[in-house]
Amino acid sequence: MKPLTQRQRNQWIAGYLFLLPNLLGFFAFVAVPVLFSLYLAFSRWNLLSGAAGIRFVGLDNFITMASDPWFISSLVNNLVYAFFTVAFSIIIGLFMALLLNNKVFWKGALRTMYFVPYVVSLVAISAIWMAILSRFGPVSQFARFLGIENPPVWLMDPSFAMPAIIALGVWNHAGYCMLIYLAALQGVPKELYEAAEVDGGNARVKFFHVTLPMISPATFLLVITQIIASFRVFAPVQILTQGGPGRSTTVLVYYIYRTAYQNYRMGYASAMAWVMFVLIFLITMIQWRGQKKWVNY
Repeated sequence: MKPLTQRQRNQWIAGYLFLLPNLLGFFAFVAVPVLFSLYLAFSRWNLLSGAAGIRFVGLDNFITMASDPWFISSLVNNLVYAFFTVAFSIIIGLFMALLLNNKVFWKGALRTMYFVPYVVSLVAISAIWMAILSRFGPVSQFARFLGIENPPVWLMDPSFAMPAIIALGVWNHAGYCMLIYLAALQGVPKELYEAAEVDGGNARVKFFHVTLPMISPATFLLVITQIIASFRVFAPVQILTQGGPGRSTTVLVYYIYRTAYQNYRMGYASAMAWVMFVLIFLITMIQWRGQKKWVNY
């Protein structure tokens, strides 16, 4: 191998110096905390006791999870939230994209209006929904107008609190799904629709045999990203219900937050965080392996 000249060595050094700030930031704020949390997952540590209080306990944190009713409820709630939020966000986003892909009036304004909930602060959105769903909010007033004398206290009723969180999640993410689908629809070759018409295909046939297969890569992308986003839900739960009533809206991230920063059990919280990571990773890998059967490339 030909040795480097002094000029080439200087170029290599200059390149690494440009990369150094980013690498330092990555190691300081990503790599080291991740490795430290992995160590804590096998330890018992009360945050108030300082670094000297860390005690290695092996698999005790993971064994505790199996019998922790709060963790089990949080996991079930998160799976329910993920299923309904992802399904309805994608379906509604596809419907809005199909609507905007046709010749409609005020297409630009409608596209902006549908997408705004995704870019607005989730804290602000949650505060708005709290006002809407309050005892004397517009939803309850409309229910009284329809003749329901005692409408539910939506965010304080175990039967309605989680559906309210799901509705907020769908409203927040449907606009993003719409934008991705709209880009995918505009890339579908018109020749395929013309060929379907020649073969006598109606609108239903064109939708199921042309549109859906051609936009399946967008669907795959949205399923993966929306599942990950649904497991990261925190602000709506924190602002609207604080995990209640009871355990009805406690999800994994919120329970991890409470365990770490209210109960100061950093080891147990780290173990739950790694379980959530493994769960998301497994779901993603299953989707990745299954894409060959339904994604059209």
